[in-house]
Amino acid sequence: MNANPALPVIALTPGDCTGIGPEQLARILHDRRLANTARIVVVGDARVLDLGMRQAGVSFDYRRYDSPASVDWSDGAVPLVDLANTDPALYPPGVGSAESGRVTGETLAQAIAFAKAGEVDAISFAPLNKRAMFDGGWKFPDEHKMFAHLLGHEGHFGEMNVLGNQWMSRVTSHIALRQALDQITREAIEDAIELSDAMMKKAGIARPRIAVAALNPHGGENGLFGTEEIEIIRPAVAAMAARGIACAGPFPSDTVYLKAFAGDYDGVVSMYHDQGQIATKMQGFNRGVTITAGLDTVFTTPAHGTAFDIVGKGVAKTGAIEAAIGLASRLAARA
Repeated sequence: MNANPALPVIALTPGDCTGIGPEQLARILHDRRLANTARIVVVGDARVLDLGMRQAGVSFDYRRYDSPASVDWSDGAVPLVDLANTDPALYPPGVGSAESGRVTGETLAQAIAFAKAGEVDAISFAPLNKRAMFDGGWKFPDEHKMFAHLLGHEGHFGEMNVLGNQWMSRVTSHIALRQALDQITREAIEDAIELSDAMMKKAGIARPRIAVAALNPHGGENGLFGTEEIEIIRPAVAAMAARGIACAGPFPSDTVYLKAFAGDYDGVVSMYHDQGQIATKMQGFNRGVTITAGLDTVFTTPAHGTAFDIVGKGVAKTGAIEAAIGLASRLAARA
């Protein structure tokens, strides 16, 4: 069946081969369930794709290409740019290792090179292991900072989580909580609100309604439990509202997500990582998508991790990776 030439081209990478990524890729490629969502080209190693088929108990034909630009989209086989860089037999499943992290980063770097060359419109990647990548030589605290470095990005960017029509962002992300408290500044809050507004507009929400979470219990209880709400957060929200962004807050973080998930807001800006992640994952662990917001290239991935405890058991669900590819296609189409 000919692929729709109007659909964005998405580079799909299998993540860390020791996790559930290969199995997830095999499942969604086997039945072509995303054929009407994007033109998917796998960037990785054929041996990892073979592993995924064995784990998932499925099989399909794939055809190797030198680059995404050379793909024959009229061919019925799954297109694969075989980097021949990852032999999964060398890395025990369900166990993170520096070497598997190194080749995971290498694969993503090649996908980014294709994006920079204009050969793909976005990148979706299966779960990876941040520690393994760091130990493997990619000296970044997370993949988002790696992506920004490889793209030569200057300016603000950040991680966002998307669950259906709900967009969750944060002022600080993958750093120790003690450090996060020092980095919650008025400027950082304003940057996070602005980025959240811009990304939601890019996704087609004309006037995003943004709730901003408080930092302290009960929103600080009018200064009784801390003054950050009074001195930092509220002035930041007011300043961004004065610029035309539909933001409000700060709201106590133990109730703000109830308002958002009830439909009162399109998204929430939290102050630190777990403040937002716990609520989002409780609401839809197997549907959440992580996006690197603010970069020229669209990056999406499941919000869950490598799930080492279920690797190879044939039970890994694919809802989040399907949602990730769908969001990447949606954003790329509007670029």
